[in-house]
Amino acid sequence: MAEQKTGANHRQFARAPIELKVDYKKLNSFFADYTKNISKGGTFIKTKKPLPIGTRFLFKLTVPQREHPFELLGEVVWSQGDAEEPGMGIRFIYNDDSQRGDFEGVVERLMADSLGTQLTEKLLNKQLHVE
Repeated sequence: MAEQKTGANHRQFARAPIELKVDYKKLNSFFADYTKNISKGGTFIKTKKPLPIGTRFLFKLTVPQREHPFELLGEVVWSQGDAEEPGMGIRFIYNDDSQRGDFEGVVERLMADSLGTQLTEKLLNKQLHVE
């Protein structure tokens, strides 16, 4: 089991506690799990059967007020199978700058809806100064 990297020192992007449905395929089985939090750079997927670190997979993220799920490539960067809250940390891998821009806009809207506009702006501005 890999250790979870926590704290602001290890995170490149601000995260918001948002639960979204995630569909993905592992071997020949389809799974539907939920995110615990999300940022522009990645997400934590709650699952009792996390994929091995380094696994790349295509997943569909169901986003409110969006007609179709967002399809993204992700890579497992850490996992915790035996923890109190099992799951895996996913880093988003974008096809191009257009996909990155579209998805980052969606994440900002989700953060604003979850945390409020003022707190989201503070988090995003703080992030700009840290990077």
